Amino acid sequence: MKNLSILKKPSELWKIILMNIIFLFVFLELGSLGWYFFKYQQFFYTREKVTENHQGEELESQKQNENTNANVKRNPMGINLAGIRLESSVIERIHPYFGYVQRPGPDFRKDFKYNDAGFISPYDYPYKKKNDDQYIIGIFGGSVASNYSIYEIKNQILENKLKQLPEFRDKEFIILSLAIGGYKQPQQLILFNYFLSIGQKFDMIINIDGFNEVTIAKSNNENAVDIMMPSTNHVVPLTNIANNSLSTKSIQAMLKINDSKNKLKDALETLDKCQVAYCYALTSIYVQNLATKYRKNVKIFDKERKKAAEQAAGESEASIVYFYAQSPQFKESELYETMAEHWQKTSTMMQQIAVNNNILYFHVLQPNQYYLTNRVYSETEKKIAFDPDSPFREATELGYPVLLSKIDNFKRNGVNFFNGAQILDDTKEIVYIDSCCHYTEVGENILSEFIANSIFTTLTANEN
Repeated sequence: MKNLSILKKPSELWKIILMNIIFLFVFLELGSLGWYFFKYQQFFYTREKVTENHQGEELESQKQNENTNANVKRNPMGINLAGIRLESSVIERIHPYFGYVQRPGPDFRKDFKYNDAGFISPYDYPYKKKNDDQYIIGIFGGSVASNYSIYEIKNQILENKLKQLPEFRDKEFIILSLAIGGYKQPQQLILFNYFLSIGQKFDMIINIDGFNEVTIAKSNNENAVDIMMPSTNHVVPLTNIANNSLSTKSIQAMLKINDSKNKLKDALETLDKCQVAYCYALTSIYVQNLATKYRKNVKIFDKERKKAAEQAAGESEASIVYFYAQSPQFKESELYETMAEHWQKTSTMMQQIAVNNNILYFHVLQPNQYYLTNRVYSETEKKIAFDPDSPFREATELGYPVLLSKIDNFKRNGVNFFNGAQILDDTKEIVYIDSCCHYTEVGENILSEFIANSIFTTLTANEN
């Protein structure tokens, strides 16, 4: 009865409630601090934050692929968001020559847009020189090349290096990105020829590739599509929409994916603002569950997409878009050798066309975490950069050595080829922002410095 008397005193009751709330918060916070330390081997309040923009290229089919332009402020440590689109659902558009481009319109990065040709750039194409001192550099490749062009425009690493040479001292450098996530040869070759044909002038072109060539060759081959065709992961979902071949299950999966996407955006904003450990712990678990649901529906969507593709293959009249079939499919032993031969041939053709048009051509093999070098990764970066279930791991492990075997052929054909596979080995800082292929600002800077120094060295050597 004495205890009941407390209920008659509102002030005492509120004290008890308040004390319980405080104890609950303390226990939650202590438990969350322990959870965070166990998971990340660091204290929450002194944690190493990953604050690079998550520039990801997500598939139109919502399938895991390399990332570009996902407007995510932070890649939370231990939460794999590779392949998850958090912006508009359909950002690609089928293109009659290039396979696909981006939908023209604004971009979240200041001073950039998707221009009239569907490429991210401050300029529309073809860009006309305003005076003879302008020096136009075209950047070709996939999302890594696209990110490089943005980084170069902002930081002028190559420009500052080249201006050490007398012939570049008074030049105004114009960087034109002709790179889009998922692009691979012969898309670069086709783009180069097309833009030359409509009057675009170039003084130099830089082709940054390799990763897409190996991973998309594997993906196309698995989908019984010729490996030289554009990425089926990007184009087939667009053609399914054009063919009106989405099943009821596909549509249901798309609606669930969209719902998870919207919830993920809100949850990630909350996660970014968490100032206490229990907020971060509970929200990150919620984000991980949403990501799991997202991928579950991605698999359902992709399964239904493949059914539609198989049906269309059996009924050729059903599709309004035609892909060259890869029949029979390549065995692993011949897939990467065939891919590498195509890569070398088309890249050499770009160099020959460039020479004939008085254009400097430089080719860069991009680094990737799944091609193992001597680099030592911290435990924090391992959680960010590696996914045991990655669709890119096997293709990179098997394909990169075959690409590297073609270096001597490039040299014999006069191609300025720079092997960037090991350029990240000497840094201990985090250089990857996802489990695909994209870099933090540190990684972007290393790549940019490597390209600038390699071009500078080549030009200097040619003068002597």
